[in-house]
Amino acid sequence: MNPVALLKHNEPIRVTAKDHGYFPKSFLWRGRRHTVSAVEQCWTVARRDWMGRVERHCFRVRTGESTFVLYNDLARNAWYVERVVGDQ
Repeated sequence: MNPVALLKHNEPIRVTAKDHGYFPKSFLWRGRRHTVSAVEQCWTVARRDWMGRVERHCFRVRTGESTFVLYNDLARNAWYVERVVGDQ
């Protein structure tokens, strides 16, 4: 398994399925579909920065090949991958 890979920029993803309308179940990233086998952790970030209010729902999820930190930017209604652990 590779060490934590911090991406230069948070990369947009498309969440294609959710459990209970909230937890990511599968997503598309870099042209590839990833199926979530477990949500290991979830938390909310709410703060102000120089651009205004930041509010995100964050998820540490495991797929068959990697562990990802994903988040849903509530202001933009958009999903991103922030960090990857393991092989991509």
